[in-house]
Amino acid sequence: MLGIPRLINIIGNIAAPSGQLVGEPGSPGKSQDPENEVDDFPVMWAAEGTTARTLPWQLDPARQPKRYRTEVVLTDQRLLILGVDAAAGLAPADELWQVPRASVAAIERLAYPQNGPDVRVRFTDGSWTRWKVGDGVKLAASFRGERKPVTEDALTPQQQQRVAELLANPPLSVARSVGRVLPVTEPPTLELLPDGTVAVELRVPLSNGTDQTLTRYLSPSGTDVLPKDPAK
Repeated sequence: MLGIPRLINIIGNIAAPSGQLVGEPGSPGKSQDPENEVDDFPVMWAAEGTTARTLPWQLDPARQPKRYRTEVVLTDQRLLILGVDAAAGLAPADELWQVPRASVAAIERLAYPQNGPDVRVRFTDGSWTRWKVGDGVKLAASFRGERKPVTEDALTPQQQQRVAELLANPPLSVARSVGRVLPVTEPPTLELLPDGTVAVELRVPLSNGTDQTLTRYLSPSGTDVLPKDPAK
């Protein structure tokens, strides 16, 4: 799924923005399965009557209306796909599709493109689909229970101090045509990773009425670090 500013995995049915710390883009590497990695995308393998066969047509970028995007949401009960029409302004997202979380057998972060965001979602009936998401590592880790929502009092003092710094002065630069960065008014979303790293997500408002999601990963000492991919 393309163009996802609030991607996703939400535990306990509590909506939260998503993003990732972006590094230098790398080579996509060599495809080992061109049919399902290059020639056709998004990919769906599903017999008639299976779960993947019910996926909405809006997932196909070639068929989406202009300025339309899809978002995936994972809760403790469901996996949902939402449709957002940017041309509609602040209109609420449409729920395009949902299945019980118990119907999902696995969400796997894939090796191609190298360092890319592709995931394979396998359903319990054997059907599956391959998507491009904003943060495949995060989505897969959340499904496996490797990211735990926490409150600020669960952080180390150094992490708490760094969170306060990010709230007071979010390190976000935007083009003049987009507007200017406004003060952050919403509390951050915090998730604890197995090694003690905390993922901090801020929704930063802009003067044009939109917002951008800023994500930082903090070690127990409060230092900014790159997220580790537990699949590697």
